[in-house]
Amino acid sequence: MRRGNVPFERYDPRRHAPLIGKEFPEGYDVVDAYWVSTGRSLVVIGLNKKTNQNDYLLFEPKLTDFEYELLERLHEDLRQVLIQNDSEVGIDPEDLLLEKMAGLLREYGINLEEMSLFRLEYYLIRNFIGWGRIDALMKDPSLEDISCDGNRVPLFLYHRKYRNIKTNITFEEEVLNSLAITLAQRSGKHISAGSPMVDATMPDGSRLQLTLGTEVTSRGSSFTIRKFREDPFSPVELNRVGTFNIEMLAYFWIAIENNKSLLFIGGTASGKTTSLNAVSLFIPPMAKVVSIEDTREITLAHENWIASVTRETVAEGATTISMFDLLKAAMRQRPEYILVGEVRGAEAQTLFQAMNTGHTTFSTMHAGSVDAAIHRLENAPLNVPRNMVQALNIVSVQAQVYRGGERVRRCQEIVEIAGIDPASGNIRINTVFEYDPVHDIFIYSGRSQVYADISERRGWSKDDLLREVEARKQILKAMGDQKITDYISTSRIFQAYAISPKKVLGSLGDIRKSLE
Repeated sequence: MRRGNVPFERYDPRRHAPLIGKEFPEGYDVVDAYWVSTGRSLVVIGLNKKTNQNDYLLFEPKLTDFEYELLERLHEDLRQVLIQNDSEVGIDPEDLLLEKMAGLLREYGINLEEMSLFRLEYYLIRNFIGWGRIDALMKDPSLEDISCDGNRVPLFLYHRKYRNIKTNITFEEEVLNSLAITLAQRSGKHISAGSPMVDATMPDGSRLQLTLGTEVTSRGSSFTIRKFREDPFSPVELNRVGTFNIEMLAYFWIAIENNKSLLFIGGTASGKTTSLNAVSLFIPPMAKVVSIEDTREITLAHENWIASVTRETVAEGATTISMFDLLKAAMRQRPEYILVGEVRGAEAQTLFQAMNTGHTTFSTMHAGSVDAAIHRLENAPLNVPRNMVQALNIVSVQAQVYRGGERVRRCQEIVEIAGIDPASGNIRINTVFEYDPVHDIFIYSGRSQVYADISERRGWSKDDLLREVEARKQILKAMGDQKITDYISTSRIFQAYAISPKKVLGSLGDIRKSLE
């Protein structure tokens, strides 16, 4: 059997035996085990009897001494022959790689057993097309973070189920430096002893922070990869995992539709950007959107969208393009919605100027509470005047909290900026939703200035407002009940509602029909 131009059968876990057996290492009690790539890469979560902590143990196919030497030779020779010509354009990269490998094996005059070929196939694809030793980690959907702290130091991970966990993977100095350079280059960045630190977005959308050598990290090269799902969370998924309830999402929907500005605040990994991205799907279909980020994280199913990112100086004579530069340029592009990945410097003043001149803006910021956020905004280096802060309408406070032994993301509260108290000069706030950690529910205060302002502008009575809120709650509930959770489908339904509300509300029994 040939697949494409490969002159031998490819490994298929449905028909071929696993390349590795179930591994049960000494000194461990097996807690869990699962395949990352069926038959080829196995993860064992083992309880270390010495430390009494769980470890993440990755097992890949074992090579014989002969196979290892052959793999090294193939690696060296493939670097010379992996130059794509015109006739090879469009061929699957894996097929092309294995075709070249087969050609070299013929030149060597070597005939290998099928299982040997499969093991070589795994490592060549892993090293040339994948991410080398961390390829299985990149493919493991259970991982959120991959952290390398230096030479000969075990990699540490953040696992969705087992949280912070140590691996059995370490790197020698030379190998780690090579991997660091590869990570930077494949992310479109340059790293060297002269510029030893890089922030980048990897091809799959994951965020990379990287340092090279011992210039700034004394234990050697280091990297942290914050993995992001290829498909971002939708509002329906955030409701399913408990970050927001349906009433809060309906509130965001009406607020965004009526051009209210939002700020998501919280600590590291509290879900700020995830929430920002999700609620941005409520933006009306034809509205012009400009997003501004250091590294690309925002993903919208929106046609009229300019996605801009900053640029560092990469060559003599090239100019650095900062978030402040991009924000100034965005103001000239006449956007209706401006999305800023995170405010942390001079761009904050321009962002709030945009709010005060009628632009709807969404952003994130590191702060533990609304008071802390306002304090950061008003002081250096942000220096936003208090009278400009009141142009912000809604602040959503995000946090990671524990539910039993599980760490989950919850919205702690949604607060409205209600203006400045004329007597004291302090900013007045109104808490609309608050999280009850005892019962894991959200409580609506019954008071919303945003709802009151929208009702006044739209000429809605109290009953009209309640009908609008209820309609959106019904749509969100129907989508959840019918398991319509991907961001493309949910975005299309939100856009369909903006165009023809009656059609969507008339299709609640099978809401996909509203897209026909």
